[in-house]
Amino acid sequence: MTHEQTHTQPAQQPRVLAGRYAILNELGRGGMGVVWRGQDQVIGRQVAIKELHLPDGGPGAAVFGERVMREVRTGGKLNDPAVVTVYDVLNDNGTTYIVMELVEAPTLADVVRQYGPLPAQQVAAIGEQVLSALTAAHQAGIVHRDVKPSNIMVASNGRVKLADFGIAQAIDDPRITTSGMVVGSPAFMSPERVNGQEAMPESDLWALGATLFFAAEGTVAFERPTTAATLHAIMTEIPYLTRAQGPLASAIMGLLIASPEARLKPQQAKALLAMATSGSAQITAPVLSGRTTVAPAPSAKPKRGLWLSLVAVAAVVALVAGLFAGKLIWSPSVSAAMLPTMTYGAGGELLEFEQDDSLDCYSTPIAAGYRINSDVKVDCEKVHQFQIFDAYKVLETGSYTDDKLPYAGYPDLAVLKAAAEARCTMVFQSDAVLRDQRPSLQFRALVPTQQEWARDTGNDKERVRLAVCALTKKDGSQIDGDIVRKLK
Repeated sequence: MTHEQTHTQPAQQPRVLAGRYAILNELGRGGMGVVWRGQDQVIGRQVAIKELHLPDGGPGAAVFGERVMREVRTGGKLNDPAVVTVYDVLNDNGTTYIVMELVEAPTLADVVRQYGPLPAQQVAAIGEQVLSALTAAHQAGIVHRDVKPSNIMVASNGRVKLADFGIAQAIDDPRITTSGMVVGSPAFMSPERVNGQEAMPESDLWALGATLFFAAEGTVAFERPTTAATLHAIMTEIPYLTRAQGPLASAIMGLLIASPEARLKPQQAKALLAMATSGSAQITAPVLSGRTTVAPAPSAKPKRGLWLSLVAVAAVVALVAGLFAGKLIWSPSVSAAMLPTMTYGAGGELLEFEQDDSLDCYSTPIAAGYRINSDVKVDCEKVHQFQIFDAYKVLETGSYTDDKLPYAGYPDLAVLKAAAEARCTMVFQSDAVLRDQRPSLQFRALVPTQQEWARDTGNDKERVRLAVCALTKKDGSQIDGDIVRKLK
């Protein structure tokens, strides 16, 4: 009996890193390198292994590995459900590898490209989780530097993971970036970073705003045909939302404020996103201020005229109290129409706003760093960018005989903003704004800074502090003709 010998090809053994991590198959690749599926042969779990590399011959190659290992290990100490856990960082034959939690889920970029803009509540839920991860990082002194849709993985159960903590920090070094690598995606870089400033926690928040804009609208807010045009748009343009409304719209636009100092704080963004996740249109205390009461400074007993002024102020305060208590519910259309309040004057987002209580129109957009004065004032019957639909005296100083507050100090800014927002909301819903125009409009309040409040106007007996309400088009287009009823 003849036995035929069978020859079998031995199976190819997987490459093993550091004697522990077997590389199984490729999961994806990008500008920073390749991501592999791996197997931890010591404890048996599957992992993701990111193989990092620089362009060939990059002058930063000598320092790259050391920086990555240091920075990524620092990022790996973060403990938040929305952070991709880093298990190990190693160097094998001159190449740096990051061993991390394997998250088998599409990125936010993939999801939006496949399904289009996401529902508001889903966008807000994603924002809440990413914000939680960023808050944990910032409290640990870590700035991500590359928050973008392709770094956010979204599981089918709604859980979110933010990846690449420490990597952007590690490669943001002049010896490395001279090789031609761009640290951070241009369309998601904050204005201050484009302007050459160091990345800061506020820069991550801006990138989160741009990311949520993409998720809600299906388009990248500032992306243009070239990198130069994209960076120019970030520095000079204001994006307009067409789908997002209410608290989500307020959160996105508040995060995209050009000035880092004026940008939404994490707690404010968290409160707005929580409202959007729950579908609530209520305005609650954390959104407006950490305080709910303001104690007045002691003063001499005012005359009857002053008490009448205080009664008028109390009416607004009562409305604000309703906001704080969550008792005043704005209709979705009004919530969607209100933009974040801006400050004007020295130290403010608007460098100047001429104090004038007339309902004027202006040819310039309302944007951080702009000056609103007579140079940009136009006839309201002509095409204009925004129109004042209400202007009121917050407080006046002068003598008791003039029934004015004699030594009124600057109030709590959050209360000042809340009062202005309440006033603008009421006037917007009245017949002051033409009803047929209202659905296409949005509004915001403008309030003075503390420096503007104290500015010497040349009249020691009376200083008028104005808060104003401004109208713009939701789609960013210009306004053609007067749309405000002159009630005065």
